[in-house]
Amino acid sequence: MSYQVIARKYRPQRFSEVVGQEHVTQTLAHAIQQNRIAHAYLFCGPRGTGKTTIARIFAKCLNATGGPRVDFDDADPRCREIAEGRSLDVLEIDAASNRGIDEIRGLREAVKYVPAVSKFKVYIIDEVHMLTKEAFNALLKTLEEPPEHVKFMFATTEPEKVLPTILSRCQRFDLRRIPAALIVKHLDEIARKEQVKVQPAALYAMARGAEGAMRDAQSALDQLISFCGDTIEEADVLSMFGLTARQQLLDLSGAILAGQIEAALRQLNDLAAHGKDLGRLLADLLNHFRNLLLFRISRGDPSLLEVSEAEAAALAGQAKLGTTEGLTRMLEVLGDAELRLRDTPSKKILLEITLLKAIEARDAVSLEAVLKRLEELRAESGGGQVVSLPTPAPAPPPGPKPFRAETVAAAAPQPAAAVYPPAPASAPGLALSDAASRSTPPPPAAPAPPSGPAAAESGARAELDRLWAGLLEGVGRASPAMRACLLEARPVSFDKDLLTVGFSSEFEGHIGLVDDSRTHSLLRDTLASLGHPKARVKFIKTEAVEQPARSQAAPRALAAPPSAAPASPNQKPSPVPSSQEDFRNDPLIRKALEIFKGQIVEAGP
Repeated sequence: MSYQVIARKYRPQRFSEVVGQEHVTQTLAHAIQQNRIAHAYLFCGPRGTGKTTIARIFAKCLNATGGPRVDFDDADPRCREIAEGRSLDVLEIDAASNRGIDEIRGLREAVKYVPAVSKFKVYIIDEVHMLTKEAFNALLKTLEEPPEHVKFMFATTEPEKVLPTILSRCQRFDLRRIPAALIVKHLDEIARKEQVKVQPAALYAMARGAEGAMRDAQSALDQLISFCGDTIEEADVLSMFGLTARQQLLDLSGAILAGQIEAALRQLNDLAAHGKDLGRLLADLLNHFRNLLLFRISRGDPSLLEVSEAEAAALAGQAKLGTTEGLTRMLEVLGDAELRLRDTPSKKILLEITLLKAIEARDAVSLEAVLKRLEELRAESGGGQVVSLPTPAPAPPPGPKPFRAETVAAAAPQPAAAVYPPAPASAPGLALSDAASRSTPPPPAAPAPPSGPAAAESGARAELDRLWAGLLEGVGRASPAMRACLLEARPVSFDKDLLTVGFSSEFEGHIGLVDDSRTHSLLRDTLASLGHPKARVKFIKTEAVEQPARSQAAPRALAAPPSAAPASPNQKPSPVPSSQEDFRNDPLIRKALEIFKGQIVEAGP
């Protein structure tokens, strides 16, 4: 007897033998049992997934002796004729070579004749999408109302090319790619029957190379048996089909996740030097990062992943190296490269650039995330005003280009030790916290100690100021931004466990920033730590509140130069740096640039 390839030798002969397409086989079996058999069926799906095989088995069920029946006898002569392709009543037509209107006209005439020996005349048309538009239109009427003894079964890999008028007249079944685990199991059974010893890693490599097509996997096994004999190892599969070993793929993906550019490029160069298929390598990388993303999202749910136990363990280790957002961006980079790979003259150069972009995308931050972070920092810093630095008059040519600072978000929290005096509410400047980036006038001279009733009042005020200083210090440890906002207020009174805090009309807007549940909770906890467990805080607006000496709240961080003249009571300090160099060296500006990885640029008037 002549040799028969594995794909034909082990072709399924009944619905129970079809692998991975239970949603189709069970539906057809129930239709036969309930006598709900349609006149036209369309089987779509990738190559090697069982479209024509299912159509043949269905034809057996329809024309079996005593049928239609699912549990037909394999020795039934009619079933054997169909399996061997010599049945007069089951006709298989290749639409790729019989695609014209003349062939369809001949089919329309032939369907009028009753079956020779079977119950139904079955037409199996493979690659039906290859029919011309005229041929489809000639088939429409016959397909919609065929004789009762005729059944049509179409198979195609491209259902989108089939006319909608044809699709609407058929029951459509979409076949899926077969999971790798099922392919491995089936190949192992075939290897046992063929008395061939195959390593499990080699079976997984064949299943990975088949990409869900059982026929491709069976053909690979057939070829490897001829190449290796009765023992097949993973290295044989990798060398024959140009695949990348699982460990090599893990090493490369690990270098990408760790940001090791040199290691990633070296591994890519080694793989290319050993003749690995770079297109297949890119597809494997894309699938691996897809598995990593799903592993993180599903918290290791195996139902979403088609991987072995060893690969699942490797995914668990690598999933900790990246974030969901980072893996998503890396997948976008790899997917874009896969689309460009077919048109590029040098696959290796494109893949090198892709690896560099993937490593950069790992830590990239979207514009939406930056804007959201800006809003959060602004809220934490007490809602600093967003104003702009006035543009100086341009110098006459050929002088330098005038400098203009664009609006900067109030971002960097000020250290707890830095204390600044108030600034005018509407002063032009940068979007910085109102309690920051200001010069401090020299402290006023200490007044003479009072006596009598004034001494008692002065003692109460000193006690209140000490409580306020302790409160600011405690708040500063928990929220420097909130402390900076409270620096513009002063304590008014502390009576019956109620601390009244006042903001002058100049800083009236700060009340809305601090008068919330979060701030009240923080203040209550701080007061409790200072020995007032039942104390509460109330914010009010006061007129012309004289700011207390800031040295009571915290050590002075910025002092005026010794040569500076004492400020008059009505004089207010400048809120912004007065020169371009001062602006660049301002500590808050430098801190904001460091957080947001930004730079100061010069702009035209």
